[in-house]
Amino acid sequence: MPKELWKGNEAIAEAAVRAGLEAYFGYPITPQTEVLEYLSRRMPELGRAFVQAESELGAINMVYGAACTGVRVMSSSSSPGMSLMLEGLSYIAGTEIPAVLVNVMRGGPGLGNIAPAQSDYNQAVRGGGHGDYPRIVLAPASVQESIDLMSLSFDLAEKYRMIAMMILDGSVGQMMEPAEMPAMMELKRKDFDWATNGAMNRERRVLSSIYIDPYDEEKTNLRMLKRWEDVKANEVRYKEYFLDDAKFVVVGFGTAGRVALSAVREARAQGIKVGLLRPITVSPFPYAALEQLIPQTEAFLVTEMNTGQMLDDVLLTVRGRVPVEFYGRPGGVVPFYDEILDEIHRLAAGPLTVQTDPREAWLTRMTA
Repeated sequence: MPKELWKGNEAIAEAAVRAGLEAYFGYPITPQTEVLEYLSRRMPELGRAFVQAESELGAINMVYGAACTGVRVMSSSSSPGMSLMLEGLSYIAGTEIPAVLVNVMRGGPGLGNIAPAQSDYNQAVRGGGHGDYPRIVLAPASVQESIDLMSLSFDLAEKYRMIAMMILDGSVGQMMEPAEMPAMMELKRKDFDWATNGAMNRERRVLSSIYIDPYDEEKTNLRMLKRWEDVKANEVRYKEYFLDDAKFVVVGFGTAGRVALSAVREARAQGIKVGLLRPITVSPFPYAALEQLIPQTEAFLVTEMNTGQMLDDVLLTVRGRVPVEFYGRPGGVVPFYDEILDEIHRLAAGPLTVQTDPREAWLTRMTA
């Protein structure tokens, strides 16, 4: 199909429709509101369910109910709104049903601002609601990648009976780019053996996250963890750029990774052997891909639009074997490519030492 000019949020919405979205429940919040606005028109056109709930709490519990019936269901929000959904997300996870969430992140903490940020990484990857549960988290860096990952999110959520979340900052949600949409998927209800779809000719199905007996809860936690091991073995995704002979490796996701790619290309043109690893699944994180780069790498540079959240995953992998440096822009500030280029020059100039926490030196430089 030919490419068309799409705004990120609207592209996500249309991609979800074409991936078989049957029910959407949400509440407006900038910079995500266009997802809801687009679906408020598109879903009724197709005879599908759309509800603007009274709040994010209402929306996520509507998602919970619809997900129990086996339909493809999603919600979307932005940082403060996602915080309000966390209890409902834990209920969905504990019931072991598929659901898709989109978080178009903004500056924080608190009410913050409506500028793009990546400060919900820990919330998505390590946090979420209460209790032990894993979740799949995808991080697109472009409008086209957002479209592609939308369909994948539904497939993964259903395959592993868990939450699939797509996190992108407001830059990707608000930008317009040429992109290609997939064909419309035929809407055909899947006959999941767990779904409460109202059929009368089978044994009654009950879905719940309540396990009064601690040993039953323990079995559930272990069952979810075992399923997560399958996700880690089969669903890790990332992009590599110029890594074959790279002495220095930049690691960044989403917009930060995209900006870093421009800096890496310029540094390459200047003769610096630098490459980029851009995680697409930030949960599960591409630990093995990073591990393979350590023998050839003199130093890593982690860049994020926060104060260093993915940095902890890199440090966990490298374990002090080579220096790891950090460059972040928190609060809704998007780095320019020349800022990251300057950091690459600093790496190449050396000498660098292994630091327990690279944030300390970064903070000194930022506040000098």
